Amino acid sequence: MSYTPNLLLKNVKPVGADFDGSRQLDLRIADGNIAEIGTDLEAAGDESVHDADGAYVSGGWMDMHVHLREPGFEHKETIETGCAAAAFGGFTEVACMPNTQPAIDSRDVVEFIRNRASDLPVDVHPIGCVSKERKGISIAEMADMKEGGAVAFSDDGDPVYNSQLMRVALEYSSMLEMPIINHEEDLKLSRPGHMHEGKVSARLGIDGTPGIAEETMIARDILLAEFTGGHVHVAHISTARAVELVRRAKADGINVTTEVCPHHFDLTDEEIEKRDFDTNVKMHPPLRSREDVNAMIEGLADGTIDAICTDHAPHAIEEKEVEFIYAPNGIIGLETAWSVSVHRLLSAGILELPKLLEKFVTSPRRILNLDIPEIKKGAKANLTLFNTDETWTFDEQKVRSKSTNSPYLGQEMTGRAEGIYNKSRFVINEI
Repeated sequence: MSYTPNLLLKNVKPVGADFDGSRQLDLRIADGNIAEIGTDLEAAGDESVHDADGAYVSGGWMDMHVHLREPGFEHKETIETGCAAAAFGGFTEVACMPNTQPAIDSRDVVEFIRNRASDLPVDVHPIGCVSKERKGISIAEMADMKEGGAVAFSDDGDPVYNSQLMRVALEYSSMLEMPIINHEEDLKLSRPGHMHEGKVSARLGIDGTPGIAEETMIARDILLAEFTGGHVHVAHISTARAVELVRRAKADGINVTTEVCPHHFDLTDEEIEKRDFDTNVKMHPPLRSREDVNAMIEGLADGTIDAICTDHAPHAIEEKEVEFIYAPNGIIGLETAWSVSVHRLLSAGILELPKLLEKFVTSPRRILNLDIPEIKKGAKANLTLFNTDETWTFDEQKVRSKSTNSPYLGQEMTGRAEGIYNKSRFVINEI
């Protein structure tokens, strides 16, 4: 990383509102802003120069659902290491979930996180708790957290289980114009499940979590959003029926949005059997059936699913190296999200490049009411350099996260983020 307020990016192919990625241009950045876009631009004396050799450039990517673990669980991840993983994955902004210790349930914790990230090249937007200490009993100080910089509210890691509390939260969300992001899980139906309930779980003899545990909570929240006028955002959607519920709600004009993780449109529950109970394929929601995976892809294609997120969830190696049923849920995902999306969506012809980038650039920020970066003269330079065809292997040496709990370790990937530019800082990803 280098502090580079003045930079000439040579030979980039912009993709955005006014650019379709077909033209190779130069971008001049002065004092952190895009000063000029043209061809054959000459470097000024105080400018650094980077020849991108035909790489694409878009507005900086955003992951609206990550777990940075700090404060409280720094043995898994820190804000600094999480942002390093984000930069390697091409993300210039992330929104971090509040299941920390202490939980992000007050303005001082929100401001602590923002201050810790202030000198890093990745913007960190805290998501505040819905309930105090995430206990689901009383509402947190949502308006005060908004003043401190929170961008949404969630008790993620756990659902907002109390329907009256969820109603109040959505009423506040309507007044504050901020979404409530719910981990959709009916605990009475889901536990003690360790994987998707289906043919594979029956064959393996492992307690499963049925899709209906997710779907009943989504149905409740859609009805509450309709009743209150609040904005409910469905976190890490994973079942075919859940996608259909959101599709119908949107058609009815209800204020509901949703996101999906790459592993939920790539991997199925069969991975648990194939990989001999590898705990790096244990997450929550669990990997579902092939029918569910296909529904995620269809939902992305038709716009029902708004954004791609990672649910980046680092765990220390000793926490994952236990029997499958005792391992914590979650995997890291910041470093591999683009490659999985290229493989499953772009190369497969499901989404063209501009539409795929909407899931990374535009939609997450629109949901969170954040400024959307643009490639135009005078705009703040918030950029991601990337390609769609380079092959590379994701091994432990590539991991910038403090943890390595990924199902993609050792796999050959296609497409990667080559670097980011944000906050006058330029990060080039060497592999």
